[in-house]
Order: sequence, then structure tokens, then C-alpha cells
Amino acid sequence: MKALRFHAAKDLRLEDIEAITPPGPGQVAIRNRFVGICGTDLHEYAYGPIFVPSTPHPFTGAKLPQVLGHEFGGVVTAVGAGVTHVSPGDRVSVQPLIMPRSGDYFADRGLFHLSENLALAGLSWISGGMAEAALLNDYNVVRIPDGMTDEEAALVEPTAVAVYACDRGAVSAGNSVLVTGAGPIGMLTLLTAKAFGATKLFVSDLNDTRLELARQILPEVVTLNPKRDDVGAVIRAQTEGGVGCDVALECVGNEKALQACLDAVRKQGTIVQVGLHPGNSGLNWHNVTFKDVDIRGSWAYPTHLWPRVIDLIASGAIPAMKVVTRKIRLEDAITQGFDVLLDPAGTQLKILIDLT
Repeated sequence: MKALRFHAAKDLRLEDIEAITPPGPGQVAIRNRFVGICGTDLHEYAYGPIFVPSTPHPFTGAKLPQVLGHEFGGVVTAVGAGVTHVSPGDRVSVQPLIMPRSGDYFADRGLFHLSENLALAGLSWISGGMAEAALLNDYNVVRIPDGMTDEEAALVEPTAVAVYACDRGAVSAGNSVLVTGAGPIGMLTLLTAKAFGATKLFVSDLNDTRLELARQILPEVVTLNPKRDDVGAVIRAQTEGGVGCDVALECVGNEKALQACLDAVRKQGTIVQVGLHPGNSGLNWHNVTFKDVDIRGSWAYPTHLWPRVIDLIASGAIPAMKVVTRKIRLEDAITQGFDVLLDPAGTQLKILIDLT
């Protein structure tokens, strides 16, 4: 079967590889339909291996070369013994986290996403979404309703990141919310905050093209460019009492963006760190104490979120397809997908690879 495999930094290859094996007990085989290119995939391509293991993964045994793609869905083609929740022909969204189901401190408490042995389909597993087919565990596939499109099935994973981030920030009706970073996760986080009832939305980004895309997706959002706007001052001027926003979600993994969140959030507000920082970041800890704020991490998502996120998308509450700006074929994924998304111009937001 055809697959896009990561070998090393700037070394992605479209290859013919062996077809997946028939599913064993507790396993499911699917024919992939759509897969998104994630920022994690871009980082692997540009600088990796980062999350892709160079030596066998301690839990899955996966190693280079790796089929990429963890934002995907497809159609069940076969199921192994003991699998009862899906059948051949079912359309599914893939929850890509793979980990021990018991005998692990966090797994035993249902916090599977916090397992020390965590692996991901498309990063540290035998299969990924950027191939014609994938072999997964039964808990990795969740059936989608008839009214949900195959493209939307591939958007459940990044939307789950946004939903969990808003959960961590306790975003609720009437809140004012700042999101730093107008990339796909930032935009999905804004759409989620609106679905949760936030009524005043702000987004900051250094790229004016991305800010224009943000206005097209959410016309009511207030867009800010830190190169010319004082983010905190603008937000204080447009929030009740001039005190700042209720919640700030940092979706970049950038020190200055985190500092802007602290400046913009009100006293006893909440900052949620969503983006992964590449190293240590400075923060004015006097202000953290003085403003009495909460700072919370948001790592991936609890695996039980999948049915809820599917319903949020399928119902239209989170119109996730708004972030999709291009669909391409697998054979064009490097030049029209990865390379385009790494272009600093930022003309594209979310690109889906069509495997149908």
C-alpha cells in the first residue's frame, strides 16, 4: 500500500510498503479516508525525530521509519476477536493515543493520556493516517454518525485538543477569552470557546494573513498583532471594568505569547498553556502572585472526550470545517502540504490529505 513515511528531518518519502496484517484480538483494520497535517507532523519533518522514536518505543516497539498522521478517520474493513462496538463498513474517527490499559498508575485511574508509556498512531505506532490503511486497537476507533462527513472525522483529534483546553480554562457563558496564535489549534480553540458561551473573543498573532483568516472564520473576533498592538491594553479597554479577560489560552508555545496572556488576563483569571514550549520560558512571577491567577497545562485530551467532540462537530456547535483551507492527494502531500504549511507567509491553515 502507499504510505508517507518519515525517515529523518526533511526526509519524507512516499513509498510502497507492506499492507497491514489482519486484525488480531482487540484490533480493528480501517481504510483511511482523510488525514490532517498537524503542527507536530511539521515539526517532525523540519527538525525531527522529536516524538518519533529512533529506537523501539518501550510499549509499542515502533521505530523509524514511521508512517505519519494522527488526525484521521476511515472505514472499518475488518475486526478482530472480541471487538463488538464497530463492524466492517462503519465509518470511524481515530482516537490516536495508545497506552497500557491497566497496570499503569494513570491508566488505572482512567487518565490514559498521562501514561508514562504513551504512544500515538502516526508517531510511535505501527500505523498512521498518511497511508491507505491502518491497524489500530479497538479503543482507538469511535463510530461517527451518518450526518458527519469523512473530513470532519479527521478533525475530531485537533478539536479534542481545543475542547480540553477550554475545559481546563473552565470557559463558560459570558466569558471574555484571549487566544494567542491564529493557527489551526488556536482557531479551533476560539470556535470551541464560542460554543462554550464566551461572548468576547480576542486572538493575537504576528501574521496578518492568519489574522485575516481568523476574521473570515469568526467575524466578531478582535484581532491583534503584537508588532503594533499592546495586547493587554486593548483587551483591558474592551472588557468589563477594564480589568482584562477571564481566560487566556496560549496556543503557540512562545514565551512572549505567554507573557501577553499574563498581562491580558484579569486578577483571578486563568491561563491555559496549550502550545508546547521548546525550552524554558520567562514569566513575571510577581504578577502571577499579585494577580492571583491560575496557570494550567493542557496536555492532549482525555480519551473519553471522543463521543462528546464528535457530537459537538456533528451538531454544528463547533464548525470545525471552517479551519480547512485546502484538500490535497497523498502524492502531493510534501510539496503542496508540508512545504506550504512551513512557509512563513501562512497562507494556509489546515490542510487535509484525501485518501478516498
